[in-house]
Amino acid sequence: MKSRILILAGALAVALPLVAFADETAPATPATTPAHHSSASHASSSAPKVNLNTASKEELTKLPGITDEIADKIIAARPFKSRSELVDKKIVTKEEYEKVHNMVSAKTSTPSSTSKEKKSS
Repeated sequence: MKSRILILAGALAVALPLVAFADETAPATPATTPAHHSSASHASSSAPKVNLNTASKEELTKLPGITDEIADKIIAARPFKSRSELVDKKIVTKEEYEKVHNMVSAKTSTPSSTSKEKKSS
């Protein structure tokens, strides 16, 4: 009986440092990372948004449901003040808009009022 305990203790003495080393160097497993609601919502919130006013046709067609024809319509309808103008200008349907509205923005590249003030002073 004592020999089995000694063997088990010896095995643990060798295994524990290896397990500790593996924990420090191994990437986090799904069980230890926080759960996400869905991969689609996570990807869209962390990915940079596509600017409707400056994006290339290639960037636009990477969006779900945006075909070459729709990308051409977006480019022709510029500038956009808000992303909802995609529906207002009848470029996409409400259903298509729902797929991309979290992935796009309508930022304009106008200089801020503070930069104008600095130039005049």
